[in-house]
Order: sequence, then C-alpha cells, then structure tokens
Amino acid sequence: MKLIVGNRNYSSWSLRGWLACKQSGLPFEVLTVPLYGEDWEAQRRSDDLAPSSGKVPILWDGDAVVWDSLAIVDYLADRVGRDRFWPKADDARAMARSMVAEMHSSYMALRRECPMNIRGRVEGFVPSEAVAHDVIRILQLWAEARARFGKGGPFLFDA
Repeated sequence: MKLIVGNRNYSSWSLRGWLACKQSGLPFEVLTVPLYGEDWEAQRRSDDLAPSSGKVPILWDGDAVVWDSLAIVDYLADRVGRDRFWPKADDARAMARSMVAEMHSSYMALRRECPMNIRGRVEGFVPSEAVAHDVIRILQLWAEARARFGKGGPFLFDA
C-alpha cells in the first residue's frame, strides 16, 4: 500500500490517514507531498492525486484507491477487521461512529481558530465563544463515552 499525505505536523487529515495505516498493522509506504509548494498545482493533477482532486490523504492498495481519512479507516477495517478500529459492542460502536462523524464534519470555529501544529505553542490564547462551545461539546461527548463504555481502561471506549 502507498499512503500519500501532507505534512503530518500541520495536516490532521494526513495524520489520521497515517495513524489508521499504522493501526491496521499492514505494511505501507508513505509519500509526503509538500502542500502548497511551488509545484503544488502540477502535483495535485498527477496520476497519484487525481482521483481525490489533489486532496490528501489518499491510499493506494493495488487497483483500489481510497481518499479521505474516514474512508481510509473504513477500508482498512474491511481488510483487517473492524475490531482494530471500532469498539466490539454494537451500542459502543454506534456511539463511536456518531462521534467520529460529528468530529469529521463539525467544529468549524475550532478548526478555523486553532489550526493544527503539533510542535507549535501559543501563549495567551483566549478562545472565542464559538471555539469554547465546540470544546465544551467535545468534552461532553468524551465524558459520556467514558461513563458509558470506558470501564476504567486506557481508551475512550476501552477498546
């Protein structure tokens, strides 16, 4: 398999695709493309990135091509078993999938005001009301997942 990503320090989408591949246990190679570099427009039209219209991550597995971090998780779960990615119990898995979908499509204020930079540090940051609302919602979801399914284990759903 070949996973094409942007810089995992700045691209949470790329980091998620990479983490999914690592979690799968399957061998894969990583190609990191410099997003928005001088030749980015040409690169995004390359055969490797064309199926996703230049978006990363994109996973090539033989003739199969999968883009979007959540689609990559689902594809890999089909290959190696969903228990590597999702809780075993139906009710826990339902909640986990709902939370992932919400995270995947929501929290625009948090994304806009707090872009990903794993190595970066910001001092004196004061979140806007919209960011605070997003964070409160995330904390509520995590607390509910731990209360219902955590059982004291090391993971959100004790999976």
